Amino acid sequence: MNAQKRAEIFARFARANPDPTTELTYRTPYELLVAVILSAQATDKSVNAATAELFKVADTPSAMVTLGLDGLIPYIRTIGLFRSKAKHLIETSRLLIERHGGEVPTTREALEQLPGVGRKTANVILNTAFGQDTIAVDTHIFRVANRTGLAPGKTPLEVENRLLKFVPEPYRKNAHHWLILHGRYVCRARMPDCPACLIRDLCEYPKKTRAAGGAKREE
Repeated sequence: MNAQKRAEIFARFARANPDPTTELTYRTPYELLVAVILSAQATDKSVNAATAELFKVADTPSAMVTLGLDGLIPYIRTIGLFRSKAKHLIETSRLLIERHGGEVPTTREALEQLPGVGRKTANVILNTAFGQDTIAVDTHIFRVANRTGLAPGKTPLEVENRLLKFVPEPYRKNAHHWLILHGRYVCRARMPDCPACLIRDLCEYPKKTRAAGGAKREE
């Protein structure tokens, strides 16, 4: 895919959704960190339902540590892998107090030292909470980047590096959100909704779907 196509793709995303953001509900960097840790292999909807009650009693690292493991688990029991996530949240909260004065750090290195925080989670925090030009490659972004030809790669890190290289600078800060939303609602895994896609004519996917008799099928 050439640079002109890439620029037009993001220009269209920007016109359609000028201020994209995460669908996770949060008020502070700490609440976002908690929500992102909980969101691994879980839907944003399920995480938001849990944190709506959790954040009433534990919206700071100190409050989370005070709540403790046994107090936390009932709030997140509906989320997959809740036991391991609970341990991560308690230990991460403890480390935030001990190492960072209760604040969420603003560097990748410090974030990745926290339990339950890998490169993807760190990128989400750096981008969404602190406005840095990072791109967290989840399954949606990995699929969209490869399927469209925007930034193909064999691994999430390869896709991330290519996106950071190829996405025009004015769009880099919001690229993460546009691509996730596009993959979640339009460029879906099993049946992409190509007829509703605003970048259909720019996408290089050879098996676009089309509406026919109320159904979609490959062209």
